[in-house]
Amino acid sequence: MPDLVAYTDGACSGNPGPGGWGVLLRAMRGDRILKERELSGGEADTTNNRMELMAAIMALETLRQPSSITIVTDSAYVKNGVTGWIHGWKRNGWRTSNKKPVKNVELWQRLDAAQAPHQVSWEWVKGHAGHPENERADELARAGMAPFKTGAEPT
Repeated sequence: MPDLVAYTDGACSGNPGPGGWGVLLRAMRGDRILKERELSGGEADTTNNRMELMAAIMALETLRQPSSITIVTDSAYVKNGVTGWIHGWKRNGWRTSNKKPVKNVELWQRLDAAQAPHQVSWEWVKGHAGHPENERADELARAGMAPFKTGAEPT
């Protein structure tokens, strides 16, 4: 069975502002790429954190069957949230330790549901540090944002 790896990234022009998300999804056997798929999308008025979450969500929602996957993100917000904070939020009725509503709660709930059927391991990489797959995910996120930027040419 191949190893699945999703490199995810979000981008935003202004925060909030037009944003995009990107995913480079690979099926690997050892160092060999068996299959590769690129995904991207965006929104007219969003935040960087929302786009980082959307990238991870879309990577998982794209899978057609329960899988073992590694998601590589440059977002400490996503990684820390999904591997740590989310457990307390769920126990507290989606409230923070300060009893305030969790920001982006609908996306956190969607991410929680999207990862449920899978075995997901989460890895963080430093963004904009020359990691080729992370750089490609960033390019995809910027492409997803492009149609929503002011002055964008209609496609």
